[in-house]
Amino acid sequence: MKVLSVVGARPQFVKLAPVAQACDAAGVEHVIVHTGQHYDPGLSDVFFADLRIPAPDVHLAVGSGSHGEQTGAMLGPLEAVMEQHRPDWVLVYGDTNSTLAAAVAAVKIHLPLAHLEAGLRSFNRRMPEEHNRVLTDHAADLLLAPTQVAMGHLADEGLADRSVLVGDVMTDVCFRVRDAVVAAGSSPVAGVGDGPYLVSTIHRAENTDDPARLAAIVRALAALPVPVLLLAHPRLRARCEAQGLELAQGSIVVAEPLPYPQMVAAVLGSAGVVTDSGGLQKEAFLLGRACTTLRTETEWVETLEGGWNVLLPDSADLARLPEVALRGPGALPQATPYGSGDAARRVVEVLLAREGAA
Repeated sequence: MKVLSVVGARPQFVKLAPVAQACDAAGVEHVIVHTGQHYDPGLSDVFFADLRIPAPDVHLAVGSGSHGEQTGAMLGPLEAVMEQHRPDWVLVYGDTNSTLAAAVAAVKIHLPLAHLEAGLRSFNRRMPEEHNRVLTDHAADLLLAPTQVAMGHLADEGLADRSVLVGDVMTDVCFRVRDAVVAAGSSPVAGVGDGPYLVSTIHRAENTDDPARLAAIVRALAALPVPVLLLAHPRLRARCEAQGLELAQGSIVVAEPLPYPQMVAAVLGSAGVVTDSGGLQKEAFLLGRACTTLRTETEWVETLEGGWNVLLPDSADLARLPEVALRGPGALPQATPYGSGDAARRVVEVLLAREGAA
């Protein structure tokens, strides 16, 4: 069996790592296509090295652009690559422009399409990611769902017969890296001192493209009573520069995005996380750290149980950030809604079982 994986952004590289290992273990031919949606080395190359992912077989290097420009720039090259390889499955991950472009390219030339992380819903149609994931789910032949909640969403949309619960592959890699970090022992995180600190990432359009909203978030982070390690996404830096907004102020310690093992170590050593990233919300949960999410909703609703994740949707809510961000662990013991760390093996088993059936 031949599987062609299409990835392009940091969360997808994390998901790709255990899938690549599971394909290798099962003797499955695995072609990796990197669209270049994230082209910064700190968001791309370093993840392949640190997570021991094979180098991409194809790199399209599409770079940045508007949603339409970026998605359109991927379509032709992706179709050509798929025609060249004619895989048994095109496997797409998550909810990025790379996901949607690969889904459209695959279905147009009648290649079986599987969507990993299917069924997630924010029910916020202003989010580009919501359209990407819904359109991909309805185009796909096989929907690989991470949670029972996701399975319910797919059933509600009439997609139950294409859906399989496999667990969350991010759990696989997060637990593996966590165990390695713990075994290696802790090391200081540069710039935050010896006391409590928070880890933060901000990159979503609803937070960065509104000048007033972005300025309010930066001010709130800067006013926190502990250092805030802000892993500054290129989008955040560009928006702040365009607005003349200084990031390195108050409690904020600006840093480059970290390689995945260092990011896991930083979260493990922290007092909590403040983010708008879907991936980091879940990683904080898996690592047992309180998360504060600066959004109106989350796709990972399971993280809200017991107060492990708290949403601060409005700029007015930012006044509560000091008490919320430093509230400590959730009130209830953590459940295991994302599986025990063997989702990638299950993904490959399902692809093998469904080969030729799509």
